Amino acid sequence: MLVSLFSLQASAQTTTLRALSNGVRQLVEQISPAVVQINALEISAMENSSLRLKTNRSTGSGVIVDPEGYIVTNAHVVGNARRVQVILAQSAAKPSQFHSVLKPSGKAMEAEVVGVDRETDVAVLKVAGTGLPHLRFADSEAIRQGDFVVAAGSPFGLDNSISMGIVSSVARQIRADDAVIYIQTDASVNPGNSGGPLLDSEGNIAGINTFILSQSGGNEGVGFAVPSNIVRPVYQQIRQYKRVRRGQVGVVAQTINPALATALGLKQDWGVLVADVASGGAAEAAGIEIKDIILSLNGKTMENARQFGVNIYQHAGETIKVELARGEQKIEKQVAVLERKHDPDRILSLLIGESNTIRRLEILVVELDEKVTPLLPALRRLSGVVVAGQTSGSPDRKENLLPGDVIYECNNKRVRNIAELKSILAELDVKSPVALHIERQGQLQFLLIEDD
Repeated sequence: MLVSLFSLQASAQTTTLRALSNGVRQLVEQISPAVVQINALEISAMENSSLRLKTNRSTGSGVIVDPEGYIVTNAHVVGNARRVQVILAQSAAKPSQFHSVLKPSGKAMEAEVVGVDRETDVAVLKVAGTGLPHLRFADSEAIRQGDFVVAAGSPFGLDNSISMGIVSSVARQIRADDAVIYIQTDASVNPGNSGGPLLDSEGNIAGINTFILSQSGGNEGVGFAVPSNIVRPVYQQIRQYKRVRRGQVGVVAQTINPALATALGLKQDWGVLVADVASGGAAEAAGIEIKDIILSLNGKTMENARQFGVNIYQHAGETIKVELARGEQKIEKQVAVLERKHDPDRILSLLIGESNTIRRLEILVVELDEKVTPLLPALRRLSGVVVAGQTSGSPDRKENLLPGDVIYECNNKRVRNIAELKSILAELDVKSPVALHIERQGQLQFLLIEDD
């Protein structure tokens, strides 16, 4: 009798494990055809030679989100690449076609970079095709700690790799003032997984794998993904406008905590407090005041300042309904959401090619003209060169130039355009220090760049 009982328990456990294995297998078969490998190539002239070229290659992952060939990945995977190639997964539509466990590689296709948003580290690509396998976005707010998730991608260039884990945290901020939150997972995520999907148990995209925290450089069970509820609107805006239009209403919002509520005598110890109202802004015009508590936006309860900011930027060019608490009163206001003008990331859309690259400084630049000026705060001077970004070869150093920096002088010589900057740098010895007079966030400063 005892032997029979053990046999029944063992049989039940085997059945449970078999059911779990079959479920995972079906999930993988569902998601794999929509996961792609991405190769980004940057081809440029070598130092001191216009005839010799060098190629910088980066590899990452992506996921097809529309049957017409739209792909979501990370902005840092694409970088400033001149050419992007996507390798599709070998379709499982004809399983009887191949019998070996080793399957042929998928089709390689040239991809167009539709748009890049570095603030959320999201990029959108487009390949030619129709009826491509694709995955849908999940509602990341429905995800809970402990939920089962699958990470898919090409770690270390190993295409079509799958790992499993759970959600360690549904909302992790790396720094307290970060606008973006991340889903933390212990699913194995390694270099090359960037841009690939983190999938829920239904096979929907819960997030886009973005980075890891690691002392060794490899997986240590602490990976982070941009939640789908952030990725989806970024994807939709890039697809429609080629960029992200971020809204602003002219308020400084602050999260209420119990200590702040006690000190200010507020009626609730959570939510969003208006700390400042910009003069001449949309919030002031709508009648919003300092110390108002923002209760809801378009009927959605606002629990913290980050949530309020994210919801605001998604409504650029629209009018929103805000419910406020002012003392004992509850008030409704209609507020116009204006598009944020000063956005250095938009300068990237003005890049043409190698003519914008300053190899000595490993930066991409544009000239300060009537197209660029509206994208920046008020400047001290009317001519110069504006930094749009860094090239993939840029070293990690504290004196790096940042997007939006304006270069006015180089080693005491005036810089009015790109040609002048290149000419000045060409006259310098390769080991000579470079002193740039720049404007950064309204302040003039000297930036010294020396070769290691």
